[in-house]
Amino acid sequence: MAERNLFTSESVTEGHPDKIADQISDAILDEIIEGDAHARVACETVVNTGLALIVGEISTKTYVDIPKIVRKTVEDIGYVDAKYGYDYKTMSVLTGIDEQSQDIAQGVNNAIETRSTEDVSTGAGDQGLMFGFACDETEELMPLPISLSHKLSKRLTEARKTGLLDYLRPDGKTQVTVEYDENNVVKRIDTIVISTQHHEDISPEQIYDDLLEYVIRYVVPEELLDEDTKYFINPTGRFVIGGPQGDAGLTGRKIIVDTYGGYARHGGGAFSGKDPTKVDRSAAYAARYIAKNIVASKIASKCEIQLAYAIGVSQPVSISVDTFGTSKYSEAQIVEAIRELFNLSPDGIIEMLDLRRPIYKNTASYGHFGREDLNLPWEAVDQVDALIGSLSK
Repeated sequence: MAERNLFTSESVTEGHPDKIADQISDAILDEIIEGDAHARVACETVVNTGLALIVGEISTKTYVDIPKIVRKTVEDIGYVDAKYGYDYKTMSVLTGIDEQSQDIAQGVNNAIETRSTEDVSTGAGDQGLMFGFACDETEELMPLPISLSHKLSKRLTEARKTGLLDYLRPDGKTQVTVEYDENNVVKRIDTIVISTQHHEDISPEQIYDDLLEYVIRYVVPEELLDEDTKYFINPTGRFVIGGPQGDAGLTGRKIIVDTYGGYARHGGGAFSGKDPTKVDRSAAYAARYIAKNIVASKIASKCEIQLAYAIGVSQPVSISVDTFGTSKYSEAQIVEAIRELFNLSPDGIIEMLDLRRPIYKNTASYGHFGREDLNLPWEAVDQVDALIGSLSK
């Protein structure tokens, strides 16, 4: 029997403990940026049974009520009763916040390129490498496995919050395995896995039938499912204890869920809780923006961009492009066009994508990319003509 070409990605719901932590960190970031657009924020969250611990480095001129933000975020997710193992009304909120290190701040405040001049430019908040990716498998130019996984997770939450399946609880995970043909074109869905927290009185059989009907068939195109598609729905048989009671959560622990589901590479850093001077976040957004415009322009059908930075240095130390043999242009030509059209310094990215505003909390669940529901600036395809024009010279 010939070996099949399978690829799997996963997603988690907003009630997953790691995603609770991400949303709290980004909710705090949003509130700070609302009052101080130039604040420096690196906010980390830990959640466990009855507890949220907020730590990190924040330098700002504004004041925010961190415990209030934490409780509102947890309430919005749906942990509103102690029987869920986590309750916004009774949980403890602890904080341990310092200011940004002056050693780091001096490099961010004035990049090495402008220290000997009267001009001032922002340096990268850290060294590191960031990736952006796009492909033409879906309308949103994302890989199909992560796209469907996110849509299933989002539908789980929608079915819970609307009361369609009122026995569901906030914690949940999804996973989709896609089979590709010999030309790496989507062929079918091989396996779908869903694990969802639920009320203790609901039978496994009812959960299976309801999720198949109201979640899977609602989300997944019928033509991708066949009689050989496998479904594993709550395969342990019971998922009553969940959320922070079932497992501690931590900001930045679901980075592959946040990006491309493992289909493309990920840099060394997480996103949530970081202001846009942190290139872990802003440069990853810029790299996605560039890759998506390259694919939208049909310059390539698949594109991965790598950017790399040095702390305190404004311009990237390297730009790399891989089109996986899908472009008539050389990767050196595409890099030249990128350098011509995009200012990839922290200041340039912040201005290009208008990042000094509170847009981050909604990215902290169901992915930072391919989110056409959020009107995110890095998902725009407004550089298509400019890229085609640059490469046609």
